[in-house]
Amino acid sequence: MSDRFELFLTCPKGLEGLLIEEAVGLGLEEAREHTSAVRGMATMETAYRLCLWSRLANRVLLVLKRFPMKDAEDLYHGVLDIEWQDHMLNDGTLAVEFSGHGSGIDNTHFGALKVKDAIVDKLRTPQGDRPSIDKLNPDLRIHLRLDRGEAILSLDLSGHSLHQRGYRLQQGAAPLKENLAAAILIRSGWPRIAAEGGALADPMCGVGTFLVEAAMIAADIAPNLRREQWGFTAWLGHVPALWKKLHEEASERAAAGLAKTPLWIRGYEADPRLIQPGRNNVERAGLSEWIKIYQGEVATFEPRPDQNQKGLVICNPPYGERLGDEASLLYLYQNLGERLRQACLNWEAAVFTGAPDLGKRMGIRSHKQYSFWNGALPCKLLLIKVLPDQFVTGERRTPEQRQVEREQAAYDQAPNEPQERKFNKNGNPIKPTPAPAPVVEQPRLSEGGQMFANRLQKNLKALGKWVKREGIDCYRVYDADMPEYSMAIDLYHDWVHVQEYAAPKSIDPEKASARMFDALAAIPQALNIDKNRVVVKRRERQSGTKQYERQAAQGKFVEVNEGGVKLLVNLTDYLDTGLFLDHRPMRMRIQKEAAGKRFLNLFCYTATASVHAAKGGARSTTSVDLSKTYLDWARRNLSLNGFSDKNRLEQGDVMAWLEASRDEYDLIFIDPPTFSNSKRMEGVFDVQRDQVQLIDLAMARLAPGGVLYFSNNFRKFELEANLGERYAVEDITAQTLDPDFARNAKIHRAWKIMAR
Repeated sequence: MSDRFELFLTCPKGLEGLLIEEAVGLGLEEAREHTSAVRGMATMETAYRLCLWSRLANRVLLVLKRFPMKDAEDLYHGVLDIEWQDHMLNDGTLAVEFSGHGSGIDNTHFGALKVKDAIVDKLRTPQGDRPSIDKLNPDLRIHLRLDRGEAILSLDLSGHSLHQRGYRLQQGAAPLKENLAAAILIRSGWPRIAAEGGALADPMCGVGTFLVEAAMIAADIAPNLRREQWGFTAWLGHVPALWKKLHEEASERAAAGLAKTPLWIRGYEADPRLIQPGRNNVERAGLSEWIKIYQGEVATFEPRPDQNQKGLVICNPPYGERLGDEASLLYLYQNLGERLRQACLNWEAAVFTGAPDLGKRMGIRSHKQYSFWNGALPCKLLLIKVLPDQFVTGERRTPEQRQVEREQAAYDQAPNEPQERKFNKNGNPIKPTPAPAPVVEQPRLSEGGQMFANRLQKNLKALGKWVKREGIDCYRVYDADMPEYSMAIDLYHDWVHVQEYAAPKSIDPEKASARMFDALAAIPQALNIDKNRVVVKRRERQSGTKQYERQAAQGKFVEVNEGGVKLLVNLTDYLDTGLFLDHRPMRMRIQKEAAGKRFLNLFCYTATASVHAAKGGARSTTSVDLSKTYLDWARRNLSLNGFSDKNRLEQGDVMAWLEASRDEYDLIFIDPPTFSNSKRMEGVFDVQRDQVQLIDLAMARLAPGGVLYFSNNFRKFELEANLGERYAVEDITAQTLDPDFARNAKIHRAWKIMAR
């Protein structure tokens, strides 16, 4: 065999430039970049070294042969011509991977089969011995790449992908591959920072991949030093003595590196479930002396071991898969930006994100950006120097203030120089000053964000006297007042519930996303609400019972007050909260009219109207709904106010329940869904089609002199005219709209219906 071989090093898309630098440094010659690969020439020693030391490659492929092919027969004979007895035993195992298409081969499975047939036929003995297939741990892993009519046949020296270092047996929901994490660290300047004795902190460390890769770089540990099974282990061309020499050299370098004083490398993770898996990964990597992982929120992490230590803050924040998810993560990125500004002055930072728009909301400029791919997801690496000149939040500073900050930063960076050498531009000595207490900065709003904040404050002021007079605890403060900011914002005591309406298709999604972020940045400031108490959801056109279906499972309830009653709302788990704010006037009307009456609440949802009726002195209340979940919620609302007695909850299809009922009621409230096709009911309910039957059935249960209130929020709803011929019908919509819904007169329609 030749002393030099052609090698292909494969890697994730976007890492080619870094990989070629690394590979050349490890001895690869005549190196050239390809898509997701690097090609070059090397000795066997370099090939082994690349397997052992490459932090970025996925595989090291040793090219056995290149040959032209026009069809499947050319492929078969080209592979057959190789002296396979020089590479594996007759009864060994192999696996074949095939990539590319053309030359009559458009199915990779078929291509792999032809390669396998040629190898097996070449090695088959007269006694019938032949290689067998083992896809998991074969003696030889063969790869054939078809490229523009040329077949490139290679031996995979790696075996399993080189990113699988062996320490990460436990991982989080969306971990970075180890070689991508290493690439991000290298691009972030960590090798330089580590060589200078710098620290590293990851405020969202997950199971510690950045931490382990960083420590291996700092301690000069070959990333695959602990790997036991290689693609060349059973290869007949393997040179064990050469491999042993290189492996021993790497072991000596690792021992020397670990003997050094460990660098300060720390990880912080909010999810307690990931702490132990992360620590287990660190222990398996043999780096427990170098790495510590603690539980902690981003908003509270403190990376500095002491005032003089500097280093790198690196993290991979969650991105969100939908616009609504991204919006809800805005405050996480803002918290990260605040901690960088407050606790990491003069550090460097690297934020790897699939949502660059969120990265822009950290309130600090990146001086460089690099494109990467995390699988199929395009991502950006934002490199940041945490210096006051890079901050884009807080108060604007004069040039004089900036100069003072630069001078103080210079003093902090050289604390051991003689004091007489520290002078400002005027020749005056800079006096050392104690570090000031961190100032919590409010993010500076964009022009659009400030405009939105002004509108919120104007609305808040306009509603203030009414809210105070009525003792209202939860109300709507904004409802798409400005068309370009299409959302509804409700206050629930000291929480904010934001519902983003889906933008029309004519609106550029990027502009809609940017406006949403502007609005979310403005809300906490304008409403003087803790940003951790802002809940964001996306509302789209709903069908069936989708708006009532569970969206999350946090189970967190908030107690609010309305008209002297306490009600439970859930701001996170469902699209709606359990309290329709626009029905507040109707609930208050029911409370005033309920004294001594038998009250019936149909399609009761969480029975808030029933609680008001009980508060108003109703003789009894009956609440009917198909959902057990909402009836349980209704039971909690009634119990919270001490109204468990004389208040009946009935689970069932309202139409069927009315047909079976023979009871009489003095006051009835119906707020039906627009459409329902629940599996628990017979047929399908359509409010426009079924309104007459529903109202007739309910009126049959109404006692003489009783009142039925009927409402719904279907924008196109029209009450059947013939109902007015049989009953006394009065449109009371205008009377059921409070000031917070005055701009949206179509939020619902309401009628008062009585017997003639």
